[in-house]
Amino acid sequence: MGVATATALLAALGGALWLAARRFVGSRVHRLHGGGDPGLMHGKTVLITGANSGLGRATAAELLRLGARVIMGCRDRARAEEAASQLRRELCEAEGPGPNPDVGGAGELVVKELDLASLRSVRTFCQELLQEEPRLDVLINNAGVFQCPYTKTEDGFEMQFGVNHLGHFLLTSLLLGLLKSSAPSRIVVVSSKLYKYGEINFEDLNSEQSYNKSFCYSRSKLANILFTRELARRLEGTNVTVNVLHPGIVRTNLGRHIHIPLLVKPLFNLVSWAFFKTPLEGAQTSIYLASSPEVEGVSGRYFGDCKEEELLPKAMDDSVARKLWDISEVMVGILK
Repeated sequence: MGVATATALLAALGGALWLAARRFVGSRVHRLHGGGDPGLMHGKTVLITGANSGLGRATAAELLRLGARVIMGCRDRARAEEAASQLRRELCEAEGPGPNPDVGGAGELVVKELDLASLRSVRTFCQELLQEEPRLDVLINNAGVFQCPYTKTEDGFEMQFGVNHLGHFLLTSLLLGLLKSSAPSRIVVVSSKLYKYGEINFEDLNSEQSYNKSFCYSRSKLANILFTRELARRLEGTNVTVNVLHPGIVRTNLGRHIHIPLLVKPLFNLVSWAFFKTPLEGAQTSIYLASSPEVEGVSGRYFGDCKEEELLPKAMDDSVARKLWDISEVMVGILK
């Protein structure tokens, strides 16, 4: 009886927490972005990495609704095609009956294969995109690997640093010419609040001396911020802006490598449903930085919940940012 009573009380408490959190988060999303003009992104081409699930999928869905031509750059083409089909169906259902979900006010979806753990794949992707696309208005560096066991990319880099930083570094570098010719254009970089726990160790960027999956994730997210600040400096006067954001704690499959004990899972699921953001809620700042007139001309800043936030001093160290940029150019083969 005691156990049953405790279980019932826990369930009731969980339900109350869930309802309170949903009301709070729901109102917060409305305050953050509030929808947007369905034609706001009409005529604009947006590339989103990792757009088949989680934050990337939610970002793609909203920018598609706003009229953008969305290129989904994804490692698994089959999963990306499935996600694209679902997005088209959802958009068609939202707009009502019509001949084609890609006509009218909504935009267009294009699926392309992109494996950020392979510099060869990044180069092939960019070569094809530059041949096929006359313009690129927004690049959203969204894809990421989170606290995975120690593995290496095709090119021998530690996976988190290789995908989260180096893959996007090369992608952005190869597409800068198209972004400049399409100006005014924007680059949006998805980082994390966990950058606070990272350090840039130039003596062991590849984590060959020691590996801690949490630290290495944080370091890759710190690298995202340093990259953004240095790129903003280099892009001054080009009418191409770049900003970085943290999405908050979001319920996505990014945490698939995190082991949660079986007995704790029910409580964790309850807490995550009550207090974690949905992918759509987490994507609001990405959508805001990609589309809002409020940030036209703003560059080199760090955002959370669609507002500018302060950075720790280590994320504003310009000398470290320049050194990381120079070393990254060598690591990805831009400079020999």
